[in-house]
Amino acid sequence: MTELAGSLFILLGSVFLFSAGLGLLRMPDAFTRIQAGTKATTLGATLIMVGLAIHHPGWTFKLLLIVYFVFVGNPVSSHALARSGHKTGTPMWRGRGRPETRD
Repeated sequence: MTELAGSLFILLGSVFLFSAGLGLLRMPDAFTRIQAGTKATTLGATLIMVGLAIHHPGWTFKLLLIVYFVFVGNPVSSHALARSGHKTGTPMWRGRGRPETRD
């Protein structure tokens, strides 16, 4: 039963990582790509680590450390990317945002 639960977590995490890849391909500008990639990869990687912890209980502490670094690293790196894109003048998609913020 635990093997099935671990496999389901891994499968669900893989689905989220796949959706992150699709988001990177389908989104219209760099800022929405950052958003799609960060949120889905954080959840997908976490679910995969949970599934691996269920499959291999001896690895749990190491996997929790990896999850911690994913939770800290993904938002910080996406913020840095978005900030640098904004500072360098990366154009936003015309169809998003409030009218007063559009160029």
